[in-house]
Amino acid sequence: MSTETSTREVRDEFYGRLKEQELAPLWEVLKGLLPSEPKSKAGIHRWRYQDVRPLLMESGRLLTAEEAERRVLVLENPAFRGMSRATSTMYAGIQLILPGETAPAHRHTPSALRFILEGEGAFTAVGGERTTMRRGDFVITPSWAWHDHGAEGDTPCAWLDGLDLPLVQFFEAGFNEHYNDERQSISRPEGDSAARYGSGMLPLKPESRYGLTTPIFNYPWERTREALAGAAAGGAPDPHEAVSLRYANPLDGGWAMPTMSAWMMHVPAGFETARMRSTDGIVMCLAEGALTAEIGDQTIDLDESDVAIAPGWTWRRFRAAKDSFLFCFSDRVAQEKLGLWREEKG
Repeated sequence: MSTETSTREVRDEFYGRLKEQELAPLWEVLKGLLPSEPKSKAGIHRWRYQDVRPLLMESGRLLTAEEAERRVLVLENPAFRGMSRATSTMYAGIQLILPGETAPAHRHTPSALRFILEGEGAFTAVGGERTTMRRGDFVITPSWAWHDHGAEGDTPCAWLDGLDLPLVQFFEAGFNEHYNDERQSISRPEGDSAARYGSGMLPLKPESRYGLTTPIFNYPWERTREALAGAAAGGAPDPHEAVSLRYANPLDGGWAMPTMSAWMMHVPAGFETARMRSTDGIVMCLAEGALTAEIGDQTIDLDESDVAIAPGWTWRRFRAAKDSFLFCFSDRVAQEKLGLWREEKG
């Protein structure tokens, strides 16, 4: 039986009739749907904190935290202008709160993380417990947990926000609710969750009040830095990952959050990593030091509090002019659970 080869005009006429029935020919788009390897739509980009900070402080003069609900400058990837995306799946922004202000209490289904950039005296309250936030702290807001922020010190406070907002939007599973007051009622003393879960000991019947999210919601910078420095003293850096430690859920040892992975990489002075790539697009922020990042075909210098994007499946490597600590977050944990995450080392 022979197969008749049709002309372009005949096919186009056929496709027109398919369209009338809300149908489409898979063979016309198959290569785009199933590429030979991932091709991220996100762009490589860096935000210098010294450029962002004056604009952030100007926003503080233009409107209050109460007016804005959250006074944040969104870090928009140039490839996703107007879409509030830093990577294909992650939202990032820099939030400001001034002395005496309150960012009102609310809750939402997207999970959130904070990495504190500057200031003293700011706090966040999560589920009835308050924690003071200091530079370099990694702070978590679990999905659907009441939270508000305030500042009781004398200086402005700023932090990097990360949310799985694009993921939640993709699933069309977003909910948001406002509290009946600006600040939620505090029902437990500060440090309660750290005492129960963050000392290397656990309750006899441990459970998280936040489902799959860690019961600890502040991982202090001083402990993180001490752990990384101690790990670096105990052995040579990994050729690709230098000295990297992840923020872990003490209940199961897994990632601290169910949809966002967060970790810290320590690159000792003078060390240069070998190149690697992975399917997760990464948001990175330099906590301390001076670092040069080679991402794809670009070379980017990072100073303290600068933020950069490494799109998924893009080669990356780092070299440190002095001891450097790089905070990173991505959707790796979600990809791992779905069996999608891959890496390649050069």
